[in-house]
Amino acid sequence: MFEFAWPWMICLLPIPLLVWLLSPAPRGTGQSEAPEIYFPHIDRLRAAFTVRPGEKRRTDWLHHGLLALAWVGLVGALMQPQITDKTTQARTMGHDLMLAVDLSGSMQALDMGTSARRVNRVDAVKEVVERFVQARQGDRVGLVVFGQHAYLDVPLTYDTVSVGKMVENMVPGLAGDSTAIGDAIGVAVKNLRDRPGKSKVLILLTDGADNASTIPPMQAAKLAAQYGIRVYTICVGHDGAVPYPLPSGEIVWARFDTDEALLSDIADLTGGESFHAGDENALADIYQSINEMEKTEGQSPDVMLHTPLYRYPLGASLIFLLILAVLPVSRRVAHSL
Repeated sequence: MFEFAWPWMICLLPIPLLVWLLSPAPRGTGQSEAPEIYFPHIDRLRAAFTVRPGEKRRTDWLHHGLLALAWVGLVGALMQPQITDKTTQARTMGHDLMLAVDLSGSMQALDMGTSARRVNRVDAVKEVVERFVQARQGDRVGLVVFGQHAYLDVPLTYDTVSVGKMVENMVPGLAGDSTAIGDAIGVAVKNLRDRPGKSKVLILLTDGADNASTIPPMQAAKLAAQYGIRVYTICVGHDGAVPYPLPSGEIVWARFDTDEALLSDIADLTGGESFHAGDENALADIYQSINEMEKTEGQSPDVMLHTPLYRYPLGASLIFLLILAVLPVSRRVAHSL
């Protein structure tokens, strides 16, 4: 569709006419009292620039016509003509998905691999979650990490590469050694609650029982349900005694409490599901099943594409001005011949 970006610039068009009408009348051509310079060949010079009456009228019309066309071209360029494509609304499929990952001290337990290859819980989670994030093209993904405290590590973004890098940089104990499940849900709800529709999902991964939250987990779950946020809970690790590395490098057997009943209640209250992952393969299967959940349809913002055309009237105006500049020279050459 053709249109002008600045159509009000057309108000400049009558300015030359107004200047001509309002300018004072030219004075009479009398003898000037100023001194004159004597030129011996003044007759030849006067003859060279003498214009016949009919030719003078044609020259005046041509001169004024070219000036008028040049001014119209300049005003047309200032009005910024352009071609605007029709507004298109691209439809996409996607979720606003928040990952909440437990980084408490117990996540150092070496029970996610095999007897030949011991892998701690955080390393197993990082590998699986990073692949999961890269597969969520079209989703906005965010990251909450928690231990004794919970905080937003990455806000919701389409840049899944950056989220994957932040997941790769996670280390156990980063947020303290305790587990604040309720606070993690609260931080996620705060960042998801204003998102529209049914596209709000929280995936909560932990290996322990809540022992450090300032807000009870079930109360945080009620808030999530109130804002239509589905919570999928994943309990990682084995029950009972598990190998655990000490700062000295020695590996001992330690026991960490879990609360799968609480995680199941949170998922049921919010319309999600609860899972348990005892090794890397089980964890990968869980994330794959979540990855296949039904996606919610959304819309991207309207896009307007403009093709500017100002260079055409501007170029025409410059051509008319160039002709005006060349005309006196061409007349002098014609008279000299």
